[in-house]
Amino acid sequence: MATSTPVRPRPEGEASPKRGAARRRRFGLRLSVWLPTAVAVVIVGFAWSATAEDQPYLLPPLAEVGGILVEDPLLFVNNAWATLSIALTGVAFGAGTAFVLALLMSEIPLLRRAIMPLAVILNVTPVIAIAPALVVAFGFGMTPKVIVTAIITFFPVLINVTTGLRSVSRPVLHVFSTLHASRLEVLLRLRIPSSLPYTLAALRVVFPLSIVGAVVAEFVAAGSSSGLGTMIRNSAATARLEYVYAAVACLAVMGVLMLALITVLERRLLFWHESQQRTTS
Repeated sequence: MATSTPVRPRPEGEASPKRGAARRRRFGLRLSVWLPTAVAVVIVGFAWSATAEDQPYLLPPLAEVGGILVEDPLLFVNNAWATLSIALTGVAFGAGTAFVLALLMSEIPLLRRAIMPLAVILNVTPVIAIAPALVVAFGFGMTPKVIVTAIITFFPVLINVTTGLRSVSRPVLHVFSTLHASRLEVLLRLRIPSSLPYTLAALRVVFPLSIVGAVVAEFVAAGSSSGLGTMIRNSAATARLEYVYAAVACLAVMGVLMLALITVLERRLLFWHESQQRTTS
């Protein structure tokens, strides 16, 4: 007669082997995510320090850049907020206008054929060339900077949302047709949800790009007294490199935070999408 091996009861608080293996896999995954970045940052830091020691007129020491940030943080916070205000307002106008036009173009093909060439022309036009004219037309306030930022962020959203609205599965579209769904119902229940991955992908591009647009607007739109772009321009003119790179560091942090915000939003809204399932598996 076969005898069964007695099962040793697991002490209270001891994790099961499967849970322990899952924890080790998660730890290994986290390690594989942040360790390469940390190594790259350390290498760049050593290279920066070596270059700054040999050529101080090219790069300031990292200690001086960090000292400037610690010495007067409110200066950088106030200028960062001025740049961020321009970026967020510009991306709201640019992306919002592009989204509305994409909805109209998906329903009216004639409108798409009329607007898309004009959008391409606007996209290939150097915004620096028209910025002085915007200053003449709208003055030295915030308006020309917002328009420049909106122009820079307009085209990626228009293209992505238009592609997403037209990438509807034909079998699903036939199902809606057999159910006698109206065009508004198809738009709200099928086309817009189908375009959501494309829209969020565009936002991942244009939100950090709006920071670049705001800085470019501060460069070319004269008369601004605040903003990180203005600080970089004025500091470069007086050869204060530590202020230039401190402002660049603030811009980099702003761009990373905006990208992280869109990434979190994408994971929350697209939990059903296969791209997020592959990422979290």
